[in-house]
Amino acid sequence: MNASPGYRERRMLQMAASASVFTAVLLLVVKAYAWWVSGSVSVLASLADSLIDALASCVNFIAVRYALQPADEDHRFGHGKAESLAGLGQSLLIMGSAIYLMVQAVDRMLNPQPLVQVDMAVGVMSFSIVATFCLVMYQRWVIRHTQSVAIKADSLHYVSDLLTNLGIVAALVLTQFGWQQVDPLLAIALAIYIFYTAIMIWVESVQHLLDRELPEDEQERIMDIALAHAEVLGVHELRTRQSGRIKIIQLHVELDGEMPLWRAHEICEDVEQELRDAFPRSDVLLHQDPFRPKHGKKGRRKHRVVSGITSAEYPAH
Repeated sequence: MNASPGYRERRMLQMAASASVFTAVLLLVVKAYAWWVSGSVSVLASLADSLIDALASCVNFIAVRYALQPADEDHRFGHGKAESLAGLGQSLLIMGSAIYLMVQAVDRMLNPQPLVQVDMAVGVMSFSIVATFCLVMYQRWVIRHTQSVAIKADSLHYVSDLLTNLGIVAALVLTQFGWQQVDPLLAIALAIYIFYTAIMIWVESVQHLLDRELPEDEQERIMDIALAHAEVLGVHELRTRQSGRIKIIQLHVELDGEMPLWRAHEICEDVEQELRDAFPRSDVLLHQDPFRPKHGKKGRRKHRVVSGITSAEYPAH
């Protein structure tokens, strides 16, 4: 028997979270050895980042498993926001690693030290590049199929790791030609980039926790889908938000006031199904209102209401 789409998505998320933890621990071990034998501050920076990665991946693993729990009496909209909380926690950890990296790099600039066993360090960092690249490609495949906020946040800082490792290899090679300051200078540049990446993750996670509306184009698409039904005469008071992988959609549809209740119910069920087809993993709730032409004019209409105030009105297509 074929597994259901929901089961396959849960399985993909669990495997992605597990792969992240395994990769983070593996890279932590090999980078610790590379730093011990080379003394490179860039490698130390990457090691510190991998330590944060390991902690963040463990938090992410727990959050993903919790977020996958079905809705219950105490959490009627599910547990999806655990993914946003994980992203918020990861961003704070990444900010901490960026600050630590900056401090170490500045200290190395003020107190330069020669590097040793550079060939060994280059080999280890090259291995890290391959392992990280494989993980990022797998995570992107999972994100494309699940739209997971937590895996997306996890993937963002592994992308920064990938760029960091490429830069470190370049710095280690250049130090062999006498460019000793390249090592700490690169570490400073990477610290700034990592901090910027952490801010991006933090902002996205906070916006999800604050129930920010879905993007404008998705809201327009929702209203267009509802109005595409021949018997839907208008739509208003669209409210949307994202809870983990679930899109929450609430909308008032305007129908002929003389229509039987059973027929109005059927129309709403049709529209709800069309919205679920267009937005998989969505939670859709429609409210029926009798159609009232504005200023006595007939024709379809749609408008959006935010906090009870009409923000705009658009003619239907």
